[in-house]
Amino acid sequence: MDIRWLQDFLTVAERGNFTRAAEERNASQAAFSRRIQALETWLGVTLIDRSVFPTRLTPEGERFRETAAETLHQLLDAKTGLSGQPTAKRDQVVIALPHALATGRLPGWWASWSQGRALSCKVAPGNVHDTVTALVSGAVDLLVCFHHAQQPIHLDAERYDRLVIGVEHLRPYVAAEHAERWRLPGKAKAPLPLLMYSAGAYLGRMVDLIIEAAPEPLAGHRLVESDMADVLRDMAVAGYGIAWLPECAAEAVGPKLVPAGGETWAMPLSLVAYRDSSNRKPALHRLWAGLAGDHEERQNQAAPASAKGA
Repeated sequence: MDIRWLQDFLTVAERGNFTRAAEERNASQAAFSRRIQALETWLGVTLIDRSVFPTRLTPEGERFRETAAETLHQLLDAKTGLSGQPTAKRDQVVIALPHALATGRLPGWWASWSQGRALSCKVAPGNVHDTVTALVSGAVDLLVCFHHAQQPIHLDAERYDRLVIGVEHLRPYVAAEHAERWRLPGKAKAPLPLLMYSAGAYLGRMVDLIIEAAPEPLAGHRLVESDMADVLRDMAVAGYGIAWLPECAAEAVGPKLVPAGGETWAMPLSLVAYRDSSNRKPALHRLWAGLAGDHEERQNQAAPASAKGA
């Protein structure tokens, strides 16, 4: 038995596609298929129904899925427990989230999340693809990510618990000294310098949706591209152009950046936390209880006074 077999199986079960699952596991499709077949041989049953598309699990595969997830978590917990710091690891929650949230929101969140709960955390920042893969493979305990109805994160609702923990607005920002000169939508004769996300970046797809829905066409040219909001923010602060940023990224530099357009050029994004419901780690359960309590408190605060008194 190779622990990778379980990680591979859980990934293809989640994705329903061998090619995408192999890409997420950084393996060739041939090597990935061989490992799935090795797991099936070891178990003595067929786990994947290869006669249909999208790929789906056999009845035996469905029964094994929860066992595989729980076994993987137990093995990873045992590994960390034997690494020389068993007490610290037992109380540690591994959190995957985008770089912008790791630097802009997590410090404030952690003060609330960990209060009175004897917790520590290990932070695994990355892009949406990598962080989702980390959760599916069991490498992290908690995923926090951006979410929008037009670009949802596809995770099995029966396997993963989900909580909305906040809202973040994605807005265009420009260095304060250029606010009068560079403002959306720009003019065809004087296109605006744009600091944009690389193709495939989640926030880049959000910016595309904003531009498509805008009441006026955008007149601009791409001057800088990056996967990371922090890079685009720093280039905007340096005066190179306009960047769409989560509010937390802009707030980090204070008055150096100001909005470069109105609400028609902005978009609210939900901040959503996910956990694998089969993950039995006590530290994760304590953290999730805190998140659920915060969520309930926000809902109560948002409810109309009449509803509260009913």
